[in-house]
Amino acid sequence: MSEVRKFTKRLSKPGTAAELRQSVSEAVRSSFVLEKTKVVEPLDYENVILQRKVQIYSDPLRDLLIFPIEDVSISVIGRQRRTVQSTVPEDALKKAQSLFVKECIKTYSSDWHVVNYKYEEYSGDFRMLPCKSFRPDKIPSHVFEIDEDFEKDEDSSSLCSQKGGVIKQGWLHRANVNSTITVTMKVFKRRYFYLSQLTDGSYILNSYKDEKISKESKGCIFLDACNDVVQCPKMRRYAFELKTIDKYSHYLAAETEQEMEEWLVTLRKIIQSNTESLVQEKKDAVESVQDDESSTQGKSENILESLERSMHPELMKYGRETDQLNKLSRNDGRQNLFSFDPEVQRLDFSGIEPDVKPFEEKCSRRFVVCCQDFSLNLLAQLSDRSEGGPTNVEPFFLSLALFDLKNNCKISADFHVDLNPPSVRDMLLDNSASGAEGTKGRSPGDSLVHGVPESCLRYIKRGVFSVTDPHVEIFLVARVEKVLQGSITHCAEPYMKNSDPGKTAQKVHKVAKQVCSRLGQYRMPFGWAARPVFKDSQGTLDAEGKFSPLYKQDSSKLSNEDMLKLLAEYKKPEKTKLQVIPAQLNIVIKDIPLDFTNCVTASYIPIKPFEKSCEDIAVEVEELVPEVAKYCYPFTVYKNHLYVYPLHLKYENQKVFAKARNIAVCVEFRDSDEADARPLKCIYGKPGGHLLTTNAYAAVLHHNQSPEFYDEIKIELPIHLHQKHHLLFTFYHVSCEINTKATSKKQDTVETQVGYAWVPLLKDGRIVTLERHLPVSSNLPPGYLGLGDTESRKQPSMDAKWVDGAKPLFKIRIHLDSTIYTQDMHLHKFFQYCQLVQAGAKEVPGELVKYLKCLHAMEIQVMIQFLPVILMQLFRVLTNVTQEDEVAVNCTMVLLHIVSKCHEEGLDHYLRSFIKYVFRAEKPSGTQAKMTHEILVLSMATILKQSADFLAINKLLKYSWFFFEALAKSMAMYLLEENKIKLPRGQRFPDSYQHALHSLLLAIIPHVTIRYNEIPEESRNVNFSLANFLKRCLTFMDRGFVFNLINDYISGFSPKDPKLLVEYKFEFLQTICNHEHYIPLNLPMTFSKPKLQRVQDFFSFAVERFTSVDVNLEYSLTDEYCRHHFLVGMLLREASVALQDNYDIRYTAISVLKNLLIKHAFDNRYQHKVRHILLAFKQNALELYEKTYVRSLDFACPEPLRNLRVLLAKRLFNRIKQHRYSSGLGLKLISCITIL
Repeated sequence: MSEVRKFTKRLSKPGTAAELRQSVSEAVRSSFVLEKTKVVEPLDYENVILQRKVQIYSDPLRDLLIFPIEDVSISVIGRQRRTVQSTVPEDALKKAQSLFVKECIKTYSSDWHVVNYKYEEYSGDFRMLPCKSFRPDKIPSHVFEIDEDFEKDEDSSSLCSQKGGVIKQGWLHRANVNSTITVTMKVFKRRYFYLSQLTDGSYILNSYKDEKISKESKGCIFLDACNDVVQCPKMRRYAFELKTIDKYSHYLAAETEQEMEEWLVTLRKIIQSNTESLVQEKKDAVESVQDDESSTQGKSENILESLERSMHPELMKYGRETDQLNKLSRNDGRQNLFSFDPEVQRLDFSGIEPDVKPFEEKCSRRFVVCCQDFSLNLLAQLSDRSEGGPTNVEPFFLSLALFDLKNNCKISADFHVDLNPPSVRDMLLDNSASGAEGTKGRSPGDSLVHGVPESCLRYIKRGVFSVTDPHVEIFLVARVEKVLQGSITHCAEPYMKNSDPGKTAQKVHKVAKQVCSRLGQYRMPFGWAARPVFKDSQGTLDAEGKFSPLYKQDSSKLSNEDMLKLLAEYKKPEKTKLQVIPAQLNIVIKDIPLDFTNCVTASYIPIKPFEKSCEDIAVEVEELVPEVAKYCYPFTVYKNHLYVYPLHLKYENQKVFAKARNIAVCVEFRDSDEADARPLKCIYGKPGGHLLTTNAYAAVLHHNQSPEFYDEIKIELPIHLHQKHHLLFTFYHVSCEINTKATSKKQDTVETQVGYAWVPLLKDGRIVTLERHLPVSSNLPPGYLGLGDTESRKQPSMDAKWVDGAKPLFKIRIHLDSTIYTQDMHLHKFFQYCQLVQAGAKEVPGELVKYLKCLHAMEIQVMIQFLPVILMQLFRVLTNVTQEDEVAVNCTMVLLHIVSKCHEEGLDHYLRSFIKYVFRAEKPSGTQAKMTHEILVLSMATILKQSADFLAINKLLKYSWFFFEALAKSMAMYLLEENKIKLPRGQRFPDSYQHALHSLLLAIIPHVTIRYNEIPEESRNVNFSLANFLKRCLTFMDRGFVFNLINDYISGFSPKDPKLLVEYKFEFLQTICNHEHYIPLNLPMTFSKPKLQRVQDFFSFAVERFTSVDVNLEYSLTDEYCRHHFLVGMLLREASVALQDNYDIRYTAISVLKNLLIKHAFDNRYQHKVRHILLAFKQNALELYEKTYVRSLDFACPEPLRNLRVLLAKRLFNRIKQHRYSSGLGLKLISCITIL
C-alpha cells in the first residue's frame, strides 16, 4: 500500500482539497476591504495636444502620438444591378405625384452612401486584424506522459497500452526449456503469439493459449535482449532460435515454411534496428564526455570577446559580421510569443458580426423550364414544303404555372407558350373578326422593348421559375387550350376515339380552318397535365420526372381550387377517374447553368449577361410569394404589376338578353369613364402578338350560362394612379355556329355584347385587392364610375340598366405585385399626411402623432418590404420636428417598434444593411430644427426616463445598437458634409448636444447597474452598444469630453458588484480599449521627465506601478498616471481590484489584459516602424503577464501549495525569457501549474 501524503492526512475526508482551497480563498478575500477605486478626472486631451503640438509633430515617431488626418470619409457606391439597365423608368420621378411613390423611386435608383473608417480593421479584437498570420503553419506539438491516457492495468503485456500496437501475430510452437531436459528432448507447445511495440519504442513477443488476449499471458520475450535469430531444422521442422545477449536461447517453430520466413524477416529487422540505436547511444555518450572535458579547460570566453581584444582589423570586422549574422539567424523561424496562446490557436470567430452586405433581390431556388414540343395522335402534313413533317391539325396553346399542394395555393404567374409550327400558326392569319389589338394575327411592328427587338420576344419557349420554399408537393401544371369550337367533350372526342387517324385528321383540320378564320381570337379549355418539380425539401430537381398523361379538362372544374383537388387525385392514380387524351408533352426542367445568358425579367428587361444576338431568350416567371414575414425581403427594384383573375359569372337567372351562353369576358384598363375614352395599352399579350395590348379575353365555355374562369390577366400599371383608373369588363355572347351557306353579313355577327362590369382601382387613395363581387349593367352610360356604391345604383337619374336587379353577379380577384404602391391603410395615411404638410398645409396639433401611433398596426410583411422607405421617412419626420417633443418621441417609438419586429422575425441583418448603406442624415428644413443625432439623443433619453412604459424601455435597451449606429453615422455625415471635420474638436458639436449625450448616459446607467438581474439580456446589449458608440465618439468629438463620459459610466460600478456586472464593466472597457488609435489616446509620453520616452517608457512605467504591492496585497496606480494615461490607467486600476476577487473575476480581468496585449503584438502598423520599442514592449508584456499571473496564484490556495505554485511559475517565466523553453512549451507548463 502506497504511503499517504501528510497533506492528505490533514483532510477530514479524501477528495476535499478543492473545497478546502476555495474556503481558504474566501477567508483570505474576506480579510481585505475592497474599496471603490478613486475617481480620477482625465486630463483635457485636446488642450494637451494643442500645447505640445510642436513637440509632437517634430518627433520622428509622431505616428504613435497623433490621429491620422483623413480617418473618416464618405464614399458613394454605385448600386449593383443584375439587369442591363435600371428597372426604374427614366421619367418615373417626373410622372410620380404621390409622396410614397416618389420615395420608393428615389430609393430604388439612388446609390449607397457609406461612412468609411480608414483603420476600422484595427477597431476590434485581435481576431479582426488584417494580419491573418496569427498561427504559424506548423507548431511542434509537445507530448508529455501526463497527457497520455493509460489504462489502470500497467501490466507490460497489455496490448492496449502499447505504443505501436500489434505488428505481427500468429500461431507458433514454443519449446518448454528447463534444466532437466536436454535440447533434443524439448517439448513444444502450441501458442498464439503477438509481436507488439511498447511506449518506449522497445518490442515484446507475448504468447497466449488462444487468440483472446484478455487472458493471462503464458510468457513474453523482450527483443531488446536478443542479438540474433537463426534457423534450426535439426530440432524441429520450420524451427528457429532467438539468441539473447546473455547466451540464452528461445526456440520457436512455425507451422509452414512461408510463416517461418515471415517471422524471420520481421524479427531480423527489429534486432538490426535495436543494434543500430545501441551503437548511436554509445557514440553520443563518448562525445558528451569529450565536450565536458573541453569545457573545463578555462575556455570561458566566447569567440567574439577574444576577437575584440585582437588588434587585427580584419578579425574585428569578421567578428562584428559574425555577431550580426548570428542575431539574424536566431530570429529566423522565431514565432511571436502570443502565437502560442490557446485563444490565438483556436481563433474562434463565432462572436464576430458577419460583414454587412447591401440590399439585394432575394435569391430563391431557381430552375428553367424548356418547352420543346407538344403533339397529339392526329397528325397531318399541312405544309406543301417537303422539309415540314406531320404536325397537329389545329393550333394548341400552353400555359404553365406552379401549384403548391401542401399550402393549397398557386405560387407562380402563368407562363404562356406557343409551340405551334409556322404551318399551324398560318391558320390564324385569316382571322378578320374585330377583336383585341395584337391578337388578330397580323404581324406586329418590330419595335425595341428595353433595347431588345420585339420579334425576339414573341415566341419565348424558356421560362425561369423560382420557389422560395421548395418541397415535394410542388407541381408544374400545363393547361392546354385550343381555338373556341364547341364543347370540350365534342372537341376532344376525335383525339380519344378514332379508327382511321388519317381520315379523321383531315376532317378535323378542315373544320379547324373554318373555326380559326372566324373565332381565332377566342380560346377554350381542352386538357391539362402535371408533374412534380422537386425530389426533396432541399430543392433537388426531379429532372427525370415526366408529365402525367394529358387529361381532358372538366368544364365544371376550372378554378385553381379545383386544380388543386385534381392534383390530389392525380397523386392517387389507382383511384383516379380522369379521362386521358393521347398526347406527347416534351417539357424539360433543368438547373440554371453558371453561363446562363439571354434572360429577361417579367417586365422584359434584359438581365446580365445578355448577348446582342438575342437568340433563344428566356423570361423570368413571377413568383407569387406568400404574405409571410419570413419570406419577405426589402424591395430593391421597380416593379408595378397587377394580376386580374375573373372567377365566376352568374347569368342563369338574367332576363335581359335572349342569348348569353358562350360568354367571353374582355378585360380593359382605362383612365376615364367618358363616352369617348379608350383603353390603355398596358396589358401583357399572349405569344405571337404585341407584348402590350389594350385588352385580353378569358377562355370561353360552350353553352354555359354560369361560367367559371381560370385566366390570369397581367397589367403594367402606370406610375401615377388617380381615381378614374379602373378595370372594365365587357361580356360577349360568341356565336360558335359555322354555316358555310350563310351570308357574309350573318357570318360577321360573331359576338354580341351582353353586359358590362367595372371596378375602380383606388379606394380612399389606395389599391384594394380583396375578392370583389360586382353588379352587371346591360349598358355603359357616361360617368359610370359614379355608380360604384349601392346608394348610387338606386338613383333614377343615372341612365344605367342593371342586370338581375343590380345583384353582384360577377366575381373577380385582384393581386397587386408592386414595389411602389402599398395596400396597408396605416402606411398610406401616414405618407398622405406627410405629403399634405410638405405641400404647405397647416399642421393640426396632434394629427401627426395620431398617424404615427397608427403605424404600430402596420402589417409586418409590408414593414419589411418597404423597410428603407419607411425608416428614411421616419428619420425625415424626426429631423423636421419644430416644436412638439411628443412627435419626436412617438417617431422614435415607431422606429423602435419596427426594429423590434425585425429582430423577432430574425431579419435584423436588413437593419444593419439600412444603417450602413441607405441611411442618410438629411438637413432639416426649418432654421431652428436640429440635426438627426441631436433629436434622436433627446428622444432616447426621454423614453428611458419614463417610469410607466417599461416595455418600450426594455426594447430600447435591447435593440439600442440600431439607434447608436444611426447616431454615429449621422454625426459622421454632419461633420463631413458640413465640412466641420476641419474645425477643432471642441467646436464641432454644440454644447447642447454634449449635454444631451451626458443625460442619455446617466439615463442608461441605472438600467444596467440596478436592473441587470431583471433584464440581463437588455442590460448586456446596451452596455456593449454604448461602448461601441463611445468608441466612435473618440473619433468625432472632444476626446476629453468622451473620457469624462467613460469615467462617469465606470463610476456607476462598485467593487462589491456581482460577477455579471464585473463582466459588463470589463466588456465595456475592452470594447473602448479596442479603439484603432488606442496608443495615441493614451498619450505615450512622460509628463514629469524632460525626455519623451514614448511607448517603452510608458509601458515599463505602467508595469512598475502596477506591480508595486503593499502589505494588503492591493495594487495601486498613482492618480497622476491614471489622469495622464487615462484608458490604460483605468483598465489597470480596475484589473488591480479584480485580482483581489474570486477566480472567475480574476480570469475575466486577466483575459482582457492578455487580449489587448495580443492585439498590439500583432498590429502590423507598428511592427516595422518601431521594432525596437515593440521588442521592449513585448518583454514588458511578458513581465506584466507573469506578475499578474503569479499574483493570481496567491489566492484560493493554502500556504504550502501556494508557495510551490508561485515558485514554479517564476522559474518558468525566467526560462521562457532566457529562451531555454519554447513559448509553446512554456504556456503548456503554465496551464499545468494552474491545474496544480
